[in-house]
Amino acid sequence: MKRSRSPIIWREQGGASRAYGDFRFLGGSREALCLPGTKRGVTDPELADVLFEKRAAALREARLRGAAGLPQPAALAAFAAEHLMAKAKGGKSTEAWLVQCERHLKRAVSEFGGERELSTITTADVRQWLGRLAAEGLSGSSQRHVIFTLSNLFRRAQSEGRVVPGYNPVAALLEKPSARREEARWLEVHHGALLLEAARRYRPTRADLGMPFAYPLIAAFLLTGGRRAEVLGLEMDDVSFDRKTVTFRENQWRRLKTTGSHRVVPLWPQLEQILRPYVFGDRPPARLLFPSFRTGAETMLTDFRKLLDAVAVRAGWKAGELTPKIFRHSYASARLQTMDHGAPVSIFTVSRELGHGSEALVKRIYGHLGTVRHRAKVVEYRVQQHKKVLKEQLAALRLGAGKD
Repeated sequence: MKRSRSPIIWREQGGASRAYGDFRFLGGSREALCLPGTKRGVTDPELADVLFEKRAAALREARLRGAAGLPQPAALAAFAAEHLMAKAKGGKSTEAWLVQCERHLKRAVSEFGGERELSTITTADVRQWLGRLAAEGLSGSSQRHVIFTLSNLFRRAQSEGRVVPGYNPVAALLEKPSARREEARWLEVHHGALLLEAARRYRPTRADLGMPFAYPLIAAFLLTGGRRAEVLGLEMDDVSFDRKTVTFRENQWRRLKTTGSHRVVPLWPQLEQILRPYVFGDRPPARLLFPSFRTGAETMLTDFRKLLDAVAVRAGWKAGELTPKIFRHSYASARLQTMDHGAPVSIFTVSRELGHGSEALVKRIYGHLGTVRHRAKVVEYRVQQHKKVLKEQLAALRLGAGKD
């Protein structure tokens, strides 16, 4: 080993003299002077000098920051990884949302650079980034999702002392992108009845490949207002014919969106009439109400778009036109037309059945006023009640069924 008063020390390692830096005079320690991605010290003296000065400068800056009460530097890519890990451990975000957040933060890293220090990203930088996102064709709503994910990262950086308190270049934007507000699509009661009638008549062309539960599945969506994963993840025990209830709760198949999503909704008479023969019929034994055995083992159904399209097209819709989200809006609108002990049902009741923590979403988004008023004691989509309105559609449906 070469001994010297120099802060660069040389040690024999792996058959070569390798450089180590003594940074104790700067509050550090002895460490190998190595290139990024390597663990062993370099063997070239000039390169060792460069690496030593770079590390010493970083330690001096850290000491100055500490003396001034400033946070230590945090690189965007590294802190984004920490942020995502913390969100995952927190258990409040679904796996799907974490995947989305990761995509959004990768966009930010691509824009600003992975080594970019958080405190150097300015509001002007974010504004220019928004311009590029818009040029790429992202809608206002998508732009909001992306920058709000970055904003959430800065909130964590504040809480962990990685930026000064209050520093958030996204929050400081005066003009944020806005989502275009359009009334969501939904089905009026008679259209829901038409769809259920089409589902009742539907028979898969390939019995070995088709899902034999189009009718009960679509009915479960229309008559509970459940979210897509909530309905697809229902277990047999979640449906109580004795208590006349359907319970949405977490299980091994899927999580719920929020803590308020755990709820009990009525098992409406029409849904009970549809589910009873399905549940107590010749369906294969399974824990899930709508299981998939495509892999040979019972799993949660994740994609039923082809099934829904097959039914919807028969009833006059286009393929891809109907989604589970539409059924959720349809349930809310139909439920708002029902009576509860002789009086119109309260918005609070409807919001709880949808799994919302307040009435705001029902008032602002989920409540729709249709052209046909259908006051009833229960939520139902019975085609017999709308034969006059659906005369032509029902005739076309019967004609189409006759051709199968």
